[in-house]
Amino acid sequence: MNKSGVTLGIDIGGTNTSMAIVDKDGNIIAKDSIATLAMDPAADLFKRLFNKFTEIYSPLREKFELIGVGIGAPNANYYNGTVENPPNLNWGVVDIVALVKEYYDLPVAVTNDANAAALGEMKFGVAKGMKNFIQITLGTGLGSGIVVNGEMLYGADGFAGEMGHTIVVKDGRKCGCGRRGCLETYASASGIKRTAFELLADSTEKSTLRGISFNDLTSKNIYDAAMAGDKVAQSAFKNTGKILGQAMADAVAYLSPEAFVLFGGLANSGELIIEPTRKYLENNLLSNYRGKIKILQSGLPEGDAAVLGAAALIWHELSIIPQ
Repeated sequence: MNKSGVTLGIDIGGTNTSMAIVDKDGNIIAKDSIATLAMDPAADLFKRLFNKFTEIYSPLREKFELIGVGIGAPNANYYNGTVENPPNLNWGVVDIVALVKEYYDLPVAVTNDANAAALGEMKFGVAKGMKNFIQITLGTGLGSGIVVNGEMLYGADGFAGEMGHTIVVKDGRKCGCGRRGCLETYASASGIKRTAFELLADSTEKSTLRGISFNDLTSKNIYDAAMAGDKVAQSAFKNTGKILGQAMADAVAYLSPEAFVLFGGLANSGELIIEPTRKYLENNLLSNYRGKIKILQSGLPEGDAAVLGAAALIWHELSIIPQ
């Protein structure tokens, strides 16, 4: 019996590391996860990871053949196959490709989680068939992956595509990267929380958000309040969309994408975030771009998006390897 080729997609997070066996159409054959144990060496994680993988893959060996491994990880360098001083992981610089090849001598590719998400969207999601688009992940921070002419944009050193760390407000909010005014300090789950508190401090408008402490406030609280008609919460979404739309208009001038694909918790707010973003994108575009650029919500299931993105990375890699 001919075996079907499958890849292993691995998503490394600060708390948990997920894996999935994925076919060429993006179907998940099996999946599991383990604790990352961030203070332990990377080699320990991969030993535990492949022990768990053996458990889920062994019953499938007669039907499926593993042909490659794709990995999404913070601070991953596609060119070098390394993860370099990742936040929340006590690793330093680690050769991830070499670690994987200790277990399977197969094609291996690694990139950061935002780039993996973009490739997942191109292979399995709403960007299928697109050759020029930008994926923006609106999570705790803002991640982005840029696809140009059907290929991920990595730049000279492997770290291109950091829209979240473009400065959108001079001398603005302090960012975790150490600079001020970065896009992710405004357009992210943490950013809209800061915006809501600024609005509360600067107005006397009644708001259900006034009864929630800063530490307890979430973007979901702001969404629920906005949907209930809370003016402060609605303004928080409008202000967030304004800054995001303006930043996207600048990106269009450089890259002329067909679409922006929004993913993550804040993107799940739908038109609350998309409507003002679209408005300020259009208002700030050069005239020759107006009416052409789509804003789409991700087509990937949120719970599986990270591992599908990692699997898409290696499926893409295998598709461009000469046979």
